[in-house]
Amino acid sequence: MTPEQRQRLLEILASGEELSPEWSRILFPPEKREYELVYHGKEREEDIIANTLAVPLQPVRTFNKNGVEWHNKLIFGDNLQAMKTLLEMKRRGELCNADGTPGVRLVYIDPPFATKQEFRGSQDQKAYQDKVVGAQFVEFTRRRLILLRELLADDGCLYLHLDVKKIHYLKVVLDEVFGEGCFVNEIIWQRTASHNDPGRYGCVHDTLVLYRKGSSYIWNSPKTEQTQDYIDKFFVYAESPDKTSWIRLKKGENAPSSWERYRLGNFASPHPRPNLTYDYKGYKPPANGWKVNIDRMRQMDEEGLLHFPSDKDGRIQSKQYLRDTLGNKAVSDVWLGISPLQAQSSEKQHYPTQKPEQLLERIIFASSNPGDIILDAFTGSGTTCAVAEKLSRRWIGIDCGKLAIYTVQKRLFNLKANIGNKGAALKAKPFTLYNAGLYDFGRLKDLPWDDWRSFALTLFGCQDAPQRIGGIQFDGTLKACPVQVFDHRKQAGATITEDTLRSIHEAAGAKIGTRMFIIAPAMAFGFQQDYIQIGEVRYYALRVPYSIIHELHQRDFLALKQPTDEMAVNNTVDAVGFDFIRTPELEYTVGCGKPEGELLEEAFIRIDSFHSEAVVREPMQKRGNRETLSMVMLDYDYDAAADVFDLDEVFYANAIEAAGWEVRFPANRLTNKLMAVFVDIYGNEARVVISASEFGPAKPGKRVRTAKPDAAKVTKAKATPAKTKSRKK
Repeated sequence: MTPEQRQRLLEILASGEELSPEWSRILFPPEKREYELVYHGKEREEDIIANTLAVPLQPVRTFNKNGVEWHNKLIFGDNLQAMKTLLEMKRRGELCNADGTPGVRLVYIDPPFATKQEFRGSQDQKAYQDKVVGAQFVEFTRRRLILLRELLADDGCLYLHLDVKKIHYLKVVLDEVFGEGCFVNEIIWQRTASHNDPGRYGCVHDTLVLYRKGSSYIWNSPKTEQTQDYIDKFFVYAESPDKTSWIRLKKGENAPSSWERYRLGNFASPHPRPNLTYDYKGYKPPANGWKVNIDRMRQMDEEGLLHFPSDKDGRIQSKQYLRDTLGNKAVSDVWLGISPLQAQSSEKQHYPTQKPEQLLERIIFASSNPGDIILDAFTGSGTTCAVAEKLSRRWIGIDCGKLAIYTVQKRLFNLKANIGNKGAALKAKPFTLYNAGLYDFGRLKDLPWDDWRSFALTLFGCQDAPQRIGGIQFDGTLKACPVQVFDHRKQAGATITEDTLRSIHEAAGAKIGTRMFIIAPAMAFGFQQDYIQIGEVRYYALRVPYSIIHELHQRDFLALKQPTDEMAVNNTVDAVGFDFIRTPELEYTVGCGKPEGELLEEAFIRIDSFHSEAVVREPMQKRGNRETLSMVMLDYDYDAAADVFDLDEVFYANAIEAAGWEVRFPANRLTNKLMAVFVDIYGNEARVVISASEFGPAKPGKRVRTAKPDAAKVTKAKATPAKTKSRKK
């Protein structure tokens, strides 16, 4: 049992609450498992929960505000750390479904399938991403499954979606994490039509496995329409409107007009029943008797619900009318008829591995109710978020890719009410975009004191436990050692020096143990060391925007690296810790011209210089000009008044490099203003807004909403970390 679990158990017992079923596994673990998956690098559950760093959620912006208490959440960051923070929110009662129950009702995850081992490219092309395959992928997913189990409500459930290469390993892991008795279904989804795979059977399906957390779970049995093949195979009888005549239909034959199709139902008792064994209208009973008694038999006969064969040696059977089963066929564990997205589909987001809305509609409808929280920890194109919105569920989406975040944001701005993104426009309910692990320090330092104090404590994994020691106020503890958060706003201009630490030591040094921590902005410290030793006590400086003491953590902190081509968009990333936003330095040239041999003019943005450097402590593998570029995203029709980036197109670094470091696009896509977002491999952004006139003499497109821009021609610009521009004509 982890220290956190022990503390939570004491709180429950002290409050008189009932223990939920999940505690039985914690309090009385089995002495020995019947089997388990063994591999290198497998961590204990207790260590995963205890050692995962909870990073604060920094609100970036809330969209569609209307004053409601619950806002859906779109989180940019590593999902493991974000889920640890959500788990703490659950324990504080801040993560509740509409009915007031704590925890997530439904989890759907579609993790990267670890099948990118075949990716071919230079070492530099691979360096931007931490790929995890084999045992690493299994442990990568297992750690997240453990946190997801803790996040679930007691009656919650989880769907894991994988392909054939890893599902069997993860099925064993899920049996360990949830318990084999909590397995509900294995679901086969035919995701593509039949095709030939040389030397083997055609691979046309994905697998989903469904697990429940407790003894009960939400189940709304999904129904589907029968296919014509199914109708032709089973509903082979038709009767006249007056029920006096019937015929047997041939395959493909339609019933006469106004005649009703039906199928025969088994009408025999499953067990010998003397009271159900009787002759009826000359027909002999089955060996065990009829399914109903004589009175019910007569009633069904009067209602025309019995099928009498022409031969008296045959058996009476019940009728099941097609009209009563249309749209009411229970869904089995083999899912046919949910087609993958086509190129021209109205819901297509041009995001790799996007899943169809119809697939998520079935899952969310079956395993949740309106107002329940749905969590997708690998949100990708945002299908889960979009469908949850349409079905009136609450939702949380997490992703470590900037492309995913902007894709989801755009999708939510352009929702349609019906599945498949059809029908009338649907305004999304309020949702907030959060940073988790990559923060804007400029906003943080201006927070009110209580918010800053809470953020600082959470950032470094401290317990919020105010106390006075030797007359000095401390704000919390870190590994049982006192922590003080420096109030940089109240003490503006003050510096924490070695003399400051000696004053603390004189007042409380004998009572605070061997370590004490001070959290403050980096500029507030008057010394460079990570700690200063005074007597037997080490006084640690936890600097914001960044300071990591290796002694406090088992692993170095790693960045959320972004892809440089489309093939790598869904590679797995295992990030640890946090970083602070550093706007890359950017210089660019814009222009317009007609390429040789082309009929249409093209506009271009030439990237002359792009430099960035993450603050995390890991070796920088890319230092040259433009080598830290991940992608460029464009909004061709940027609305400055709304101040919302609405993603239109993405260009990956590898393709930009091949084009001479130019982003080229049809000039007629230019309208009034264009916003370009240059993303580095660590998730930092440089944003620029460019007027159509700056590209030169090409005419703006037809979507211009305001007066024609003036003809001033600016071809060069520079974006600095402070987001100012110096232009050259």
